[in-house]
Amino acid sequence: MNAIDPDRRRLLKGSAALMAMGAMGSLGALQARQHGVGGDGMRLAPIASPYGALAPVRDRSTGLPLLLLPRGFHYSSFAWTGDRLDDGTPCPGSHDGMAVMLPQRRPVPPRGRLPADYETVLVRNHERRTGTPIQAPGMYDTGVFGGGRPAGGTTTLRYSNGRWTHAEASLGGTLVNCAGGPTPWGTWLSCEEIKSNEVSSTGRRHGYVFEVHPEAARTTGHPLLGLGRFSHEAVAIDPRSGAVYLTEDDRNKSAFYRFLPNDRRGRPGSLENGGRLQAARVKGRRNADLTVARIGQTFELEWVDIPDPDMDAIAAPPGFPDISAGETLSGPFAQAWSEGALRMSRCEGIFHANGRLFIVDTSTGVDASGRKGAGNGAVWILDLATQRLRALFVSGDQLAAHNPDNITVSPRGGVVLCEDGGASPDRYGPGARLIGLTRNGESFYLAKNNIELTSSQIADAGKSVPEGDYRATEFAGACWSHDGQTLFVNAQTPGITFAITGPWLRGVL
Repeated sequence: MNAIDPDRRRLLKGSAALMAMGAMGSLGALQARQHGVGGDGMRLAPIASPYGALAPVRDRSTGLPLLLLPRGFHYSSFAWTGDRLDDGTPCPGSHDGMAVMLPQRRPVPPRGRLPADYETVLVRNHERRTGTPIQAPGMYDTGVFGGGRPAGGTTTLRYSNGRWTHAEASLGGTLVNCAGGPTPWGTWLSCEEIKSNEVSSTGRRHGYVFEVHPEAARTTGHPLLGLGRFSHEAVAIDPRSGAVYLTEDDRNKSAFYRFLPNDRRGRPGSLENGGRLQAARVKGRRNADLTVARIGQTFELEWVDIPDPDMDAIAAPPGFPDISAGETLSGPFAQAWSEGALRMSRCEGIFHANGRLFIVDTSTGVDASGRKGAGNGAVWILDLATQRLRALFVSGDQLAAHNPDNITVSPRGGVVLCEDGGASPDRYGPGARLIGLTRNGESFYLAKNNIELTSSQIADAGKSVPEGDYRATEFAGACWSHDGQTLFVNAQTPGITFAITGPWLRGVL
């Protein structure tokens, strides 16, 4: 049953009299409200979770109640900020995008659970700006940028037989490694979410994508220049065509891109051989505005070339809609816009599943003052065969979803969203959430951030993070084990990675 308060439910029941009056338009609105959808095509509330109500569950690693989960679910934490990596150096913080890597030497069983001794390898981003660099096999920039040294990069984690086993640095010398995506050939693409024309003391620019090998020592640290220089968020690859789809997180001036590689052999390093960067344009509509979406909206896409993927950011022309004076457009976006490309609000998470792309626009919608790009977010689906884009889910209220960001799809086809909207108070109290989506685009609560840490709890757990209330900090990097039995996810701050297990078959995930 939908999570609608009793007074509103009585109002809905009473409005059934409209049927007798033959008011079909009102009836349609009534039916929409009964399914948690407003008349303006947005979800207003979640449905009851098929997994049940949430309650505090203790971490099997520390004994602390860090997450709210449904009954029957468990988790263990690993590689907190400050924990020691395999080489003895402290684990960097700001955990963000992450993915499970394809095995390099051992095939994945076609169905059922993984063998007990199966080792799952994950690569995890660290969305850090400047500070102490991550010392990794793949180093990009060792100079000074913006008054400090680039402190972003990735770490590689290993999980086997229900236990975390190893953690090591893999990429360093990068900045603001936010999201990214796995490749069909078993590597990770880590994205720098920064738009800058600045050059470091070693002559390096930032705002690129980097390929990370699951064997950390094989990571090169080479930027993939053809994929553009802009505020990258996430990546998803069509395994049939080899096209690389990319999102841009730049409020109200966010394009949607694809890269057509020259080398389509699909192997580590193949994307370094160049290709064509393109941006999406709605057929028949120049500069289509998708910053305010409605459920069911559908558009057919075509693609325009970006002649210079490495072009500097430029000042926005006077009158550019819905942004503040003095803001800049990334070089790729400026070229795309001049060719009539579409724009979204903040195009963030993206994931490929079964010939479709699931795309998150984190802030689509308007706020109470009518300001665009200040809403609660949406999920679009792009059918790669037809190039038709459709709005599956649009949140019209923070209860339905509050600024979803990263997205993943389970092996069974269920969608999980990581919220980045802050405390998001609901009947469980404050705390960011993991949101599940049904195939009909209905949202439900899967988990809630419950991280409140005192100095004594931190000391007893053997950790070194500052004490504090971290419930408002975002979830990030949700991804599934190959058998769909374990959901891995990060709490960005204080920086914790979780492995969640439970009765997934009980629901839609």
